[in-house]
Amino acid sequence: MKLSTQLPYSDDPVAGAARIVELEKVGLDVVWVAEAYSFDAVSLMGYLAARTERIEIGSGILPIYSRTPTLTAMTAAGLDALSGGRAILGLGTSGPQVIEGFHGVPFDKPIGRTREVIEICRAVWRRERIEHEGIYTIPVPEGRGTGLGKPLKLINHPRRPDIPIWIAALGDKNVEMTAELAEGWLPHAVVPERMQQAFGEPLAAGLAKRSPELGPLQMTGGGFLAIEEEMWEPARQAARAMFALYVGGMGARGKNFYNTVMQRQGWPDAARLVQDLYLDGRKEEAAAALPDEFIDRSTLIGPPSFVKERIAALHEVGVTHLQVNPITNDAPKILAQVREWLP
Repeated sequence: MKLSTQLPYSDDPVAGAARIVELEKVGLDVVWVAEAYSFDAVSLMGYLAARTERIEIGSGILPIYSRTPTLTAMTAAGLDALSGGRAILGLGTSGPQVIEGFHGVPFDKPIGRTREVIEICRAVWRRERIEHEGIYTIPVPEGRGTGLGKPLKLINHPRRPDIPIWIAALGDKNVEMTAELAEGWLPHAVVPERMQQAFGEPLAAGLAKRSPELGPLQMTGGGFLAIEEEMWEPARQAARAMFALYVGGMGARGKNFYNTVMQRQGWPDAARLVQDLYLDGRKEEAAAALPDEFIDRSTLIGPPSFVKERIAALHEVGVTHLQVNPITNDAPKILAQVREWLP
């Protein structure tokens, strides 16, 4: 099991990178860099590549709509070269609020687009001349554009032709496609005891079509981490605020995958209540409405014995990367401790 964390959103990414450097020294294996509508992830990943020596550096995630597939492939190849083969290409659709509201691009055909982006990226890394027909047509077909486009291949030789691709997926079709095609899966709010009822069918369907060359599907799981007793309540409050935002505010009523997953995990009434409260502007009430059981099972907050039990439960359901968001005044000390508990 590997240990991973996320570079937090910050106005001072240099300071954030310095913290990651310290965590690398105590055993951090992977850092994920988000890109919502903040600073772009690629710049920060390049900076981390220069500041670190060993850890893998993943985009968590690059939205598929904001770059062409070939640019995504070029970017991943460049990051992999800069980092000495430590890049992970984390992809996802983001959501209509960000894609249409910030990027000004229609949010359409998310599964088909993701599948084609994966296919095109791997073709670029194999240095094939890119000819693709589908949602993305490369080169631009006759009758559209100047007619001067021709198939090209990447000039550089990538350090690796098989840069790992991880997908952030929650919906059934997306989870199935991820299990079929990607090296790794970035889920949200993993509750080990409810994995089968929430994701069992699409995972099984995708794994049945998976190529053996991809190896076993890797996945993250974990959450807010607090071992010191004085940090338990601040960590729970932080978890409540974050889950209220995602379950309540990420999308509209009837179109929020985070809410749907919580319902499938066994808390349908609470999920609907949290969404109603959040969308009515009652954010603190929404956070308070999250069941204690949900918070306990989707985080790593409690004494060492409890945290060890949660790590074991995550490992049992296939989590390969323990994803932690430490709430502490001494993150290197806490991560070093947790590193010793990993199977």
